[in-house]
Amino acid sequence: MNDRAGDAVKAFEEGFVCSQAVLSAYCDALGLEKDAAMKIANGFGGGIARKQEICGAVAGAVMAIGLKFGRTRADDTAAHENTYKAVHAFCDAFEKKNGSLICRELLGCGMKEARENGLFDTNCKRYVRDAAQILDGILAQGDGPFDK
Repeated sequence: MNDRAGDAVKAFEEGFVCSQAVLSAYCDALGLEKDAAMKIANGFGGGIARKQEICGAVAGAVMAIGLKFGRTRADDTAAHENTYKAVHAFCDAFEKKNGSLICRELLGCGMKEARENGLFDTNCKRYVRDAAQILDGILAQGDGPFDK
């Protein structure tokens, strides 16, 4: 069995941002070439380019959910709704576990202070692992439907 959470943490430890770490751990299983996944997810790290908005690990997971369940036809409302239900389930679980989906709230400080206090090595690594573990459960549910 593949340890996707371990793969995500390893990518993060190698220097990739949180969003890249999470999405890249799933790209092979979801039909996305790894280099493309890394490029797509790059701008979402640090809460979207270090703006400390939505957590990059959360953003990477949402991208993976979209790859698994997202619609490819405008009239596929079932896939659209199922994707939103899966994203809600993920976000609810992540927020319940960590208290927020927002990078600045998760870190409790700005990026400079987070770097100085080693929070990327501790807190952010945990958020990457948490996101991947929760995502494992969401993706394992097949095509849904998901409980909100």
